[in-house]
Amino acid sequence: MKVVPLRLRPGDDLRRVLESWFAQQDECAGCMISAVGSLSTAQLRFAGRDEIIVLRSSLEILSLSGTLSPDGAHLHMAVADSRGAVIGGHLCAGSLVRTTAELVVGLLPGWSFRRQLDPASGYAELKIGPQASD
Repeated sequence: MKVVPLRLRPGDDLRRVLESWFAQQDECAGCMISAVGSLSTAQLRFAGRDEIIVLRSSLEILSLSGTLSPDGAHLHMAVADSRGAVIGGHLCAGSLVRTTAELVVGLLPGWSFRRQLDPASGYAELKIGPQASD
């Protein structure tokens, strides 16, 4: 595994920056190892729901986990507000860094992650395979 630290700055879109950064990498599989920081806006989708909820507040990132692939990311996040109330769900675009986001990403040489429609779930699910050699 190749480990890469990243720091996002105020106003950065957490999901979009991660997907854009990953698209520039040679590896075809990645995962989140660690994430701390804060958001001014979090956009989350809850399990089994289609609509996205928007939280606008000073939010601390408690966890961010998931996979990165050339087809996009599958990320789940938990955040806490200024009272310590915790909420989490599927991380959507539009989640904006407030002060910083300190991320550690694992790149997985030799592996390929792809998102492929799974008829059983109706979603683009993870397909794991060996990375094609050039």
